[in-house]
Amino acid sequence: MPGGRELWAYRELLWVLVLRDIKVRYKQTALGVLWVLIRPLSTMVLFTLIFGRLARIPSDGYPYAVFVFAALIPWTFFAGAVGASGNSLVGSAGLINKIYFPRLIIPVAAVGSGLVDLAISATFLLAVMPLLGASWSPNLLGAPVLLVAVLLIAIGVGSLFSALTVAYRDFGSILGYVLQIWMYATPVIYPSSLIPEGWRWVLHANPMAALIEGFRSAVLGKPFDLPALGVSFAMAAVIFVVGVAYFEKIERRFADII
Repeated sequence: MPGGRELWAYRELLWVLVLRDIKVRYKQTALGVLWVLIRPLSTMVLFTLIFGRLARIPSDGYPYAVFVFAALIPWTFFAGAVGASGNSLVGSAGLINKIYFPRLIIPVAAVGSGLVDLAISATFLLAVMPLLGASWSPNLLGAPVLLVAVLLIAIGVGSLFSALTVAYRDFGSILGYVLQIWMYATPVIYPSSLIPEGWRWVLHANPMAALIEGFRSAVLGKPFDLPALGVSFAMAAVIFVVGVAYFEKIERRFADII
């Protein structure tokens, strides 16, 4: 793995790449920032109608709209960050072949640029919580801590797939499919309480499951499942280390095969 000092030495380049990704995202767009809100909001409405009203999926006694919206915002950030990070190296081929810098900066910058969208969506959620039947609670202070684990998983998975995509371009398409399956394996549209207790360990083998439920607890004021969150944080650290280690293992080959 690259030393922290080396990454710190190139922090200005990291900041430049983050700003570049943000500008590209909003440049020459008709909706701009509104699209950041429209995407999770429209998904929330659709899920509420289909799963909340028609399928009558339980929501632990809370209004289904805020129940699913509290999970959609962190999940949308995570899926977008992993998708952008996983395809970031291929999109930066010209930069990689020109100058030396720690290549890990590229997928990390792709993840970091998504934080702007997350901040906008989270601010909107905080503003409309009373309208959706939820009130602010001290649990909201736990959300930034949960975000750290989400970032570790996003960087780990994104770095892994970015390296794989350089060598095998079909991994770019595979990643989209993986994220689709991953969402349904995560309690975004349903509560973890819907899973029989004897099988709940299978659900929590997915590190995002407890984290999404954690964000939901932060918004709804429910008690945090601390044992499950502890396991997720440990798994997040492992995923981060494995993803970055694989990235660094084949980094020297990038210029030759990209």
